[in-house]
Amino acid sequence: MQTTHLGRTGLVVSRLCLGTMNFGPYTSEADSQAIMDRALELGVQFFDTANVYGKKKGEGVTEQIVGRWLAQGGGRRDRIVLATKVYGSMGDGPNTSKLSAYHIRKACEDSLRRLQTDHIDLYQMHHIDRASPWEEVWQAMEQLVREGKVLYVGSSNFAGWHIAKAQAAADRRNFLGLVSEQSIYSLRNRNIELEVIPAARDYGLALLPWSPLAGGLLCGILEKRDEGRRTREELLASAERLRPQIEAYEAICKQIGQRPADVALAWVLANPDVTAPIIGPRTLEQLEQNVRVLDLQLDDDVLDRLDEIWPGPGGEAPEAYAW
Repeated sequence: MQTTHLGRTGLVVSRLCLGTMNFGPYTSEADSQAIMDRALELGVQFFDTANVYGKKKGEGVTEQIVGRWLAQGGGRRDRIVLATKVYGSMGDGPNTSKLSAYHIRKACEDSLRRLQTDHIDLYQMHHIDRASPWEEVWQAMEQLVREGKVLYVGSSNFAGWHIAKAQAAADRRNFLGLVSEQSIYSLRNRNIELEVIPAARDYGLALLPWSPLAGGLLCGILEKRDEGRRTREELLASAERLRPQIEAYEAICKQIGQRPADVALAWVLANPDVTAPIIGPRTLEQLEQNVRVLDLQLDDDVLDRLDEIWPGPGGEAPEAYAW
């Protein structure tokens, strides 16, 4: 398994991060535990979850599944880098979501309980909270770090200027601040190339792309539909809107003899700014295939053709739209 550092930190993580959002709603607990076991065997030691995963408000179903897996022992906890998130609604009260110090403290304690561990390696803010001042956010995070309950802090779904404001506030407090940003990024959605990726690079943040397969659009969706395989209706509707691009994309994949999902993941991995894409396997087979993609190198001609089909914003801001 290939490894790299988590941004500017000394922490070493696998080049693939095991996303757990399917655990519970779409993958049974037994199968989820088998996937986590196999991930460790394959060297995937970076695990990502969130308190809101599981589709049962306030229950943290997915964290509980991960926690019961960790509780089996065998050195599991010491062998992984464990990441979870705070922000989403965990109840009906006025302080059961977002990034007030009140909610951060309680959400962390609740995640620790569900995960059956005494610390979270990477505690990520799942979204920007425009109502909570950075002085409050960082005071809460610093306290968790002092108590040993959190080691590193990351962000998710932040704009580039959010990253800049967060780091400026952290610097004023002589605090490490953010070490990672988890953003949506794929051939289909390249918006973060404008400002988020440059900001992450400049501040030394690890870039952790989520949905690298564009929610299934880049997984050979047209072929699956023709074979009668079950696919979400909204996904099929999106595929129809993008049909010319998807047809051209799947044609390239067929020409080079690679599965569309593998090409999409290999494209994300080819970006030197990417630390570890979040993979979300529902099955052991999908996990095995994801890991094999690490050996897939796309040549320059293929990368250029993919850029033609799925153009980005034109580079970094401001040159992408000005001069």
